[in-house]
Amino acid sequence: MFADSARIFIKSGKGGDGHVSFRREKYVPDGGPDGGDGGKGGDIIFQIDEGMNTLNDFRHKRKYAAENGEEGKKRNCHGKKGADLIIKVPAGTIIRDAATDKVIADMSGDNKRQTVLTGGKGGLGNQHFATSSMQAPKYAQPGQEAIELEVRLELKVIADVGLVGFPNVGKSTLLSCVTNATPKIANYHFTTLNPILGVVDLGDGAGFVMADIPGLIEGASEGIGLGHEFLKHIERTKVMIHVVDAASTEGRDPIADIHAINMELEAFNPELLKKPQVIAANKIDAIYEGENEVIENLRQEFEAKGMKVFPISAVSRQGLKELLYHVKGLLDNMDDTPVIYEQEFFPDTHSTDAYTIEISPEDGAYVVEGPKIDKMLGYTNIESEKGFLFFQKFLKQQGILKELESMGIQEGDTVRMYGLEFDYYKE
Repeated sequence: MFADSARIFIKSGKGGDGHVSFRREKYVPDGGPDGGDGGKGGDIIFQIDEGMNTLNDFRHKRKYAAENGEEGKKRNCHGKKGADLIIKVPAGTIIRDAATDKVIADMSGDNKRQTVLTGGKGGLGNQHFATSSMQAPKYAQPGQEAIELEVRLELKVIADVGLVGFPNVGKSTLLSCVTNATPKIANYHFTTLNPILGVVDLGDGAGFVMADIPGLIEGASEGIGLGHEFLKHIERTKVMIHVVDAASTEGRDPIADIHAINMELEAFNPELLKKPQVIAANKIDAIYEGENEVIENLRQEFEAKGMKVFPISAVSRQGLKELLYHVKGLLDNMDDTPVIYEQEFFPDTHSTDAYTIEISPEDGAYVVEGPKIDKMLGYTNIESEKGFLFFQKFLKQQGILKELESMGIQEGDTVRMYGLEFDYYKE
């Protein structure tokens, strides 16, 4: 089964906590601090695997986590860095934030490897907080929290040319005749349920990649049938070939079919209609004398709009050479830069280090909460002057003090954090 979408949970490694310890040597009864730093957490890295062409592997495993960094140790020993986790995906995979659907990474073109989640930084050991007036600090810095995210993987085929058309007009037959692809072909609707790629070889190193985009129906842009799953694969193609049944073997009107498909393309993404289009009027082997009024009507309707019509027979290979060389000419005159989606979502700025500030309706106190604040309070002895100054510096570095000021806090107002209350005084 071809899988071109999946939802998974990814989690970077948490940074190791800094260590609190003191030298204990035979002739040094009151040794100084020697707590080591915590190790950095492992990163989540996505990497292209050229041997993969589907997202099937993600059907069976949904949670991926990098290794946490080790806690620092005594005698100034640092904790070990957590191992990175490399997740392999096929070329053409777009990684989106599941909540916002914004692009995190597009694994296409030169982007073979990208770090999507960065592991948390290791916390500093207590050796870093010794001063001339505080020679035995009993606190250390906690490691930075891990980042956890649900992402949606979406595979868009990477092809130069896309074949579009209603079911059973001969797209699979055409692809099998001009490329090395071997799609299953049968005379019933929706034979092709997966995008199929093949390479057109025109000799002397010339050629291009062609994809059979599964048959579309009216309402595809609204998700009717498998519309969205099919339409997204057209977005990377540079040229579209409309394949129509010029012999009307099933009583379809080719002109109406082309208009209907273009309406679906425009509804899904208006940019698609800016791509060059070519019409392959197929099944002329079933027409007496090779052409008919259907082909003439196609030319009158579309060639003035820049869509050249090529009468072809995929079965007898009639007209294929002219069609393929015309398409190659269009590609040669186009920018060969692949279609790459720009990053829109930056996970490191949406980490679990976030905090909230609310004004209590009961007493007007400013209530500050967040996982990192909670953890820092657990590690810091704020009853000591040095510990309180250390915690105050942390609040400033996190931007909490600045945000409190922007919310209108005044000197003497109460700040509440996890059951602890402070009076606010500006430095």
